[in-house]
Amino acid sequence: AVAVVANLDENRAATTNNDIFLIPTKGGDPVNLTKANPANDNNPVFSPDRRWLAYRAQTRPGFEADRQHLMLMDWQNRQVRDLTSDWTLSVDEILWSPDSRFIYAQTEEEARTSLYRISIQDGTRERVVKNSFDQSPRLTPDGKTIVCLREDSRQPDEVFAIDLASGNARQLSHVNSKALAQLDMNPVEEFWFTGAKDARVHGLLLKPPAFDPSRKYPLVYLIHGGPQGAMQDDFHWRWNYQMFAAPGYVVATVNFHGSTGYGQEFTDSISGHWGDYPYEDLMKGLDYLEKQYPFIDSTRLAAAGASYGGYMIYWIGTQTKRFACLISHDGVFNPESMYGSTEELWFPEWEFGGPPWESRETYRRWSPQNFSQNFSTPMLVVHSQLDFRVDVSQGYEAFTALRRQGLPARFLYFPDEGHWIIKPRNRRVWWNEMLGWLEKYLKGDGSRTE
Repeated sequence: AVAVVANLDENRAATTNNDIFLIPTKGGDPVNLTKANPANDNNPVFSPDRRWLAYRAQTRPGFEADRQHLMLMDWQNRQVRDLTSDWTLSVDEILWSPDSRFIYAQTEEEARTSLYRISIQDGTRERVVKNSFDQSPRLTPDGKTIVCLREDSRQPDEVFAIDLASGNARQLSHVNSKALAQLDMNPVEEFWFTGAKDARVHGLLLKPPAFDPSRKYPLVYLIHGGPQGAMQDDFHWRWNYQMFAAPGYVVATVNFHGSTGYGQEFTDSISGHWGDYPYEDLMKGLDYLEKQYPFIDSTRLAAAGASYGGYMIYWIGTQTKRFACLISHDGVFNPESMYGSTEELWFPEWEFGGPPWESRETYRRWSPQNFSQNFSTPMLVVHSQLDFRVDVSQGYEAFTALRRQGLPARFLYFPDEGHWIIKPRNRRVWWNEMLGWLEKYLKGDGSRTE
């Protein structure tokens, strides 16, 4: 038999109820193995001895960022156990040991990843890989070595082998080594500060090439999307720290309330609070950076973000005048109108407490559109026609509000892209426009008129 994942609910736009179905290879009707759970069940993996089925499950219907539990089903009696009931982190990728005694589970943890070995007998666990950013882990047939893709802020993905006994990692591929040897790139540095609700909040900072601590540098503040996501120590193929730093900017980012990798309670805290806790974290993080790093020029600040990060750019634009310029990519500007045009109805219904006619106060409380009379900062608005998650009309609304008030604004439109800029040719245009906008306001004469 084959295990597959499908959502067969009548209104799939309003539900996250993925289920695991068993399809007999010799024919017959599919069997729903997870019918009892109205939330998301996914990623089924059979054990090598075929006695067990491991999979991930969430417990709250309609919430895409709920914690992913590691579930174990006894294939003989279909009894299910939660192996991570006492965890606060979500399980990402899962794989079996060759002897079917252990499951290896990868998690996101404080801007990096960790790999845990979990006993299926009693759920005891041991962290066997930490402090790196790894993807697609696979075990060798003898169960002694993990092979994975590894990256960090200075290196795109390469293939690594990790000896599980010693923890030593060995690089197997060198696809990018020759090109990287010609570049001057700094590693990210970590910082922590006290943010909203007196919580410890984590951030990353990257210095530009040929950094001189005696100089003053403009700062580019990057804001992640999700909103339940995180900025990590990776070599992102779009929001790449090194590309933003290359013209001579310090780059910083904060994993504000709602970010993943810091426990589920921290992740949950953003729902219904789009404009207060995260914004407070970002402003307190900026205060900390200006105080702790004297090479940051507080008169030349820029911020950029996509999706929820784009929303936060609009929100920042209505709440403060600290920035010389802003960049919003595919951001939510008007949550009420966004609700009527997104393909994911479950998303705004969870984040704002229901549809607009049931929770209008929350939609309007956190709507940048309602405060757009406060806009005062030049802004680049980026949006794409094929974005069905955050419709292009959100960008039109924001651009109209900016220009109607006579503010410097530019609209970058991609007719053939969706929520992300995928095509290499378009990505070149995207980078040229982004860096051009930053240069105009961070390296120009400081004028805010266009």
